[in-house]
Amino acid sequence: MLFDMETLSEQDGYKLLVSTVVPRPIAWVSTQDLDGSVNAAPFSFFNAVSGNPPIICFGIGGRAPGDAKDTGNIIRRTGEFVVNLVNTETAEAMNVSAIEFGPEIDEFREARLTAVPSHKVKAPRIAESPVSMECERLVIVEVGVDRAVVMGRVVAMHVRDDCVLDPVKCYIDTPKLDLIGRMHGRGWYARTTDRFEMPRIDVADWFGRKAAE
Repeated sequence: MLFDMETLSEQDGYKLLVSTVVPRPIAWVSTQDLDGSVNAAPFSFFNAVSGNPPIICFGIGGRAPGDAKDTGNIIRRTGEFVVNLVNTETAEAMNVSAIEFGPEIDEFREARLTAVPSHKVKAPRIAESPVSMECERLVIVEVGVDRAVVMGRVVAMHVRDDCVLDPVKCYIDTPKLDLIGRMHGRGWYARTTDRFEMPRIDVADWFGRKAAE
């Protein structure tokens, strides 16, 4: 079945993307505005896009034309944010912070989250998150009247102590993080506990296999 994205409605195009690009990691973004107020909101159009330099990227959809939500506007003003990752234990709190609260509401309080100081940016990180990435804004690309893509450079990372296997070699116990991903529809998620291993194939091994056939 062919779907011509240029002829579909915005909503239908969105449904196709979120139903097929799965699972998607969740950027639970915490920010601090110039007046000191804090904000936390999840975004599932998110991923790491570069290792050197370390760059992450996430998309924000607004609630109205010209509105890229509180998170986008705060990042425009401050140039800083923290991406916290979501695990099974924090899933419900993340869902509470996704409620369309007004800018006067403190999502940390509503979701019963603990804001702790970051190391290099003013925005707090979420203490309950197993991984937090402190970021400085690299660029914000406006992709529509109410859409923006934020790219940030990771300047510091916090990983829960019991999930670090070797701090010198930066070995992480990834399964123990118990992270979740966004799936389709309005409320489906996936756990990362169902895994399989498939090592990459060296080019010499590949041609050796073919010669042995």
